[in-house]
Amino acid sequence: MVQLNNHVSWWWDVMMTNNKDEFNLLVFVITIVVVILAILLYKLKLLSSSNGAPSLPPGPRSLPIVGYLPFLGSEPHKQFSKMAHTYGPIIKIYLGSKLHILISSPELAKEMFRDQDENFSNRNAGIATSIISYGVQDLVWSDYNSTWRNLRKILVQEVLNNKSLQETSSFRRDEVRKTIKNVFTKIGTNISINELSFSTEANVLTSMVWGNSSVEEAKDGGQFHSAISKIFGLLTKPNVSDFIPSLAWLDLQGVARDMKRELQRMDQIITMIINNRIESNSRRSKDAVQHEGKKDLLQVLLELNDQKTATSPSMTQIKALIMDILVAGIDSSTTLLEWVMTEILKNRHVMNRIQEELANIVGVNSMVEESHLPKLQYLNATIKETFRLHPVGALGLPRSPSQTCKIGGYTIPKDCTVFVNVWAIQRDPRYWDNPLEFKPDRFLIQEGTEKWDFQGNNMKFLPFGSGRRLCPGYPLADKMQMYVLASLFHSFNWTLPKGEEHDLSDIFLGISLKKRKPLIVIPSQRLSDVSLYM
Repeated sequence: MVQLNNHVSWWWDVMMTNNKDEFNLLVFVITIVVVILAILLYKLKLLSSSNGAPSLPPGPRSLPIVGYLPFLGSEPHKQFSKMAHTYGPIIKIYLGSKLHILISSPELAKEMFRDQDENFSNRNAGIATSIISYGVQDLVWSDYNSTWRNLRKILVQEVLNNKSLQETSSFRRDEVRKTIKNVFTKIGTNISINELSFSTEANVLTSMVWGNSSVEEAKDGGQFHSAISKIFGLLTKPNVSDFIPSLAWLDLQGVARDMKRELQRMDQIITMIINNRIESNSRRSKDAVQHEGKKDLLQVLLELNDQKTATSPSMTQIKALIMDILVAGIDSSTTLLEWVMTEILKNRHVMNRIQEELANIVGVNSMVEESHLPKLQYLNATIKETFRLHPVGALGLPRSPSQTCKIGGYTIPKDCTVFVNVWAIQRDPRYWDNPLEFKPDRFLIQEGTEKWDFQGNNMKFLPFGSGRRLCPGYPLADKMQMYVLASLFHSFNWTLPKGEEHDLSDIFLGISLKKRKPLIVIPSQRLSDVSLYM
């Protein structure tokens, strides 16, 4: 508003002075704006009336070139939710020169994810995501095609199937035990849950992907953690080049330059580990290529590559898949774990109930094992309730229709960007009783109640998306969240530092809804047998 007042003041000053040059400049600027507006209005009229086609969805007015960007605040998920009350459950908005469609009802989400899922299975990758995904050769950002289907089949059937997850369970167990041991050495001191979660998730995932022996090589000098942190920052940084493609060549914010540098750093680490593994494999028989009888995910992918069939992943695709697992897995898991810890500490009766469940299922003289997880129903419900109130992907990942179509009676043009406001749907009082109340019991499965899962079957609850582009890693993410949280609350009691208050404010960064203020907590010993922590 201040900037707008400044501009108006400048225009008025020019009008009131006799400076001919400034007056001519003002006339020129106004003329250009009027011409651009006329062209845009004419195109919009043609689009909405040609051949009797339905119009675009309603939405706020936008400026030429920059669209609605100057008015888009720091909380778009909340802003879009308010817009839905004004314009309805489907709205259009121009961000820069690009058309975006926002959907905020389960009924319209069903039209997109179920009735027209194949048509909405493409992505609109930004510049940073295109770079870090090796030119969209990965699973998260590539368009829906035969290559994508093959990669997804490999990841789901060969890497994340029950057998493979069971084979990598010892990696998760070892890293979670290390975390418990580390926390025990810091009893009575302040701990950042974000840092603890990041380190734990990174250690678990890297161990699962390429085994313990290579983890230390990758972490040499802190290069791995540093690169991952910088990649997160670049992915969550709004990039003007994504909204105004005509300016992309300028790289005004240096996002492309910086992301290429971080890709090079990560690629060197991943390439080194792959080359070391290939060299190691060549020196040993296939039967011996397992770390203490445990086959990591890299080994599975390399064995598929060795088959040299039409569906074998290329080395670049292997790198892109590994990048997906590390970047997406670490970021989303770290964010969710901090939210869960925050809600549990704020609601002490929830923590008491979780610890009672752990005492009954695990016992006080042993540590949590993955075999305990299916029985921890209340902890599972608590995680789902956290996902409902604090979805990591508040707007989901972007979809893009491959053909012009209709949703809710409105025209959705080919290649536009479509988001589903998951945050708004999961807080909508039309579908949830007392939606702002943290109530895990609503997710306890009871006879005659709705069933809730992470597979996107219920359009009122979409933490991992739905349809063909449902996050394929949700089984692993669910298992890891349950295991880490169960271990932390079984082994320790947690309190806020003296004088600190519970804070649930959030911040929208790129595609992630994160906690605005880092959660700092103090652990205390809960189990009487000290040897369990060693």
